[in-house]
Amino acid sequence: MAHFPRSLLSVFTRPRHLALLAVLAAAIPSTADARIGSYDGVWNVTFATTRGNCSSGYSVPFTVTGNRVSSAGGGRVSGTVNRAGAVAVEVSVGASHASGGGRLGGAAGAGSWRGIISGDRCSGTWQATRS
Repeated sequence: MAHFPRSLLSVFTRPRHLALLAVLAAAIPSTADARIGSYDGVWNVTFATTRGNCSSGYSVPFTVTGNRVSSAGGGRVSGTVNRAGAVAVEVSVGASHASGGGRLGGAAGAGSWRGIISGDRCSGTWQATRS
């Protein structure tokens, strides 16, 4: 039979201590759970054009669920976000399409984009905030 120090044995043999350990274990999410859901939610993304004749300042809501990015309304959006917050997205609305990349962190994010909007080749930056 293994010998454990008396103080360690008392933690596991007293019901009060076992209940406290169970509550603490349930309250702390696992590392995998925290990583998977850390960017979940609706993100409002505002685009600025720095090159080309495309309008600037328009906003599009995106949804992040796990590591997937999708549309939260309007247009087709597909993309991924990794555990470190690096995001890659493709957006299309009618004949217009763009791709972008950047990083999400906490409740904000930023990056760059490029594409063909209403026939014009454009590029720029984006800023995101989580709703």
